[in-house]
Amino acid sequence: MSAPSIAQELVERITANVERVILGKRQAIQLTLLALLCEGHLLIEDVPGLGKTMLARSIARSIGCNFSRIQFTPDMLPSDVTGVSVYNQKTQEFQFRSGPIFAQIVLADEINRATPKTQAALLEAMEERQVTVDGTTHAMARPFLVLATQNPIEYEGTFPLPEAQIDRFIMRINLGYPERRHEVAILDSQSDHHPIEDIAQVVTAEELQGAQQAVKSVYIDDQIKGYIVSLTSATREHPDVYLGASPRGSLALFKTARAYAAVHGRDYVLPDDVKALARSTLAHRLIISPSARIKDVSPETVVEETLSSITVPGARVKN
Repeated sequence: MSAPSIAQELVERITANVERVILGKRQAIQLTLLALLCEGHLLIEDVPGLGKTMLARSIARSIGCNFSRIQFTPDMLPSDVTGVSVYNQKTQEFQFRSGPIFAQIVLADEINRATPKTQAALLEAMEERQVTVDGTTHAMARPFLVLATQNPIEYEGTFPLPEAQIDRFIMRINLGYPERRHEVAILDSQSDHHPIEDIAQVVTAEELQGAQQAVKSVYIDDQIKGYIVSLTSATREHPDVYLGASPRGSLALFKTARAYAAVHGRDYVLPDDVKALARSTLAHRLIISPSARIKDVSPETVVEETLSSITVPGARVKN
């Protein structure tokens, strides 16, 4: 089976399974799976009650991975996330008791309610796939996905995510309110029990890791690589931007474009793949200048302007 077929078939199986719980949000589900295929992490910024927790639990059940939910609060300590070394009087040695971050699918709920010190406890785990406690390094299980949520409306009692934290999320998405017909279907589906109880495993963790490797074989032309770099560079030079996208933003767009192409049955990346993912991968990395914020300029607007100003590379024959 070709690399695109492996990724496409796996994503379709998981999507169909998750859609039994999350109705009418196929695009959001597939963007979440793109992050998983790219071995990245996802930030969902939306109001409460739209199914963010159910999305994470449904994906974990579909893959057969262990799931952990961390409810972030202002009084939470870094050790509450990573774990702590406890002295065992019988063995007269310190033993490490792992924290909730040691799961394959981790829901970091309302991440911006924790202090920056506690938020920083996630940095090593998200980037290096390991946690260091008391000088000892503990590796994370694979696959590993941090799915973080934050409420964009209620800012009382919250702490803005540091730039280093935001930059580690490969994408930022929102679920949005369901359509009327889907909301009626939600009422019907939960009349006697929650559909999450019926979700069964449809792929194995080994199959997912195979798809993650398959995505890396998708061809991306040098012209498209140049197009990606031009887009991220343009965000740094935009007059309304105080801080533009970092090279990690270019990598995020590069990785997700390959996964997007594979999921759509292609072993090569098109410029349209890059354009389709630019907003989700770049907008959250931009810091708008104070003068532009007064004029209600949003990061999404800057990305759209950047896309319209950069010339899309034309096709050429590969030798």
